[in-house]
Amino acid sequence: MKLKGRTAIVTGAGQGMGEAIAIAYAKEGADLSLNIYGQSQAKLKALTDELSSYGGKVIVTEGDITKTEVVRSLIESTVCTFGRIDILVNNAGILTQSLIQDMSIEMWDRMLEVDLKSVFLTTRLAVPYMIEQRWGRIINMASQLGQKGGIELSHYAAAKAGVIGFTKSVALELGQYGITANCIAPGPIETQMVADIDENWKAWKKSQLAIPRFGRVEEVAPTAVLLASDPDGNLYTGQTLGPNSGDVMF
Repeated sequence: MKLKGRTAIVTGAGQGMGEAIAIAYAKEGADLSLNIYGQSQAKLKALTDELSSYGGKVIVTEGDITKTEVVRSLIESTVCTFGRIDILVNNAGILTQSLIQDMSIEMWDRMLEVDLKSVFLTTRLAVPYMIEQRWGRIINMASQLGQKGGIELSHYAAAKAGVIGFTKSVALELGQYGITANCIAPGPIETQMVADIDENWKAWKKSQLAIPRFGRVEEVAPTAVLLASDPDGNLYTGQTLGPNSGDVMF
């Protein structure tokens, strides 16, 4: 119960990585405020029932997290319900493919909206509450492609590189208030988002990995628990942790 008494916001929590992190946090005793977009009511009920079964309280704000009004509703409902924001996990993301010469401006703009702008919007509104309580954990989902780039993924790599730079800057600004900010930069993970990527690309990618397989969401979620925990995550800030099957090594 490493997160007992903590309140965590998780964006993009309706499936994949966000869902796995929400489950991991619930098992560790956290109360949860989830942002979910595009999921059926049956799926929402099944997820909230599972999360609630671990003993914490769960609330959901539905909507596109790139919209300021959705972000404001998420933050305000969290504070109204729980009185605090301890952990912010910026996980919402999309993944599309295009060579740069074929990429539309709309594809570029949408990628940066979802994968980068949303991180700014939620952090901007959550931080004042963390400053007031002089404690907080900001955890941003990046990607190893933000460190090394990727063919047909220049927009995605740019957005994730932006997340890494943003996180380092926020860490420098907020450390004096007892707030840490870190990135998790997974390699390819078996999620629906990756399932939609070209099969030839996936086969080529696996051949590059030191551990020649894609990861599973339950293998990444413990990193989010580590970074959110006290004392486990206390000295990590401005860092990019890489559960990436050896795709990037430092």
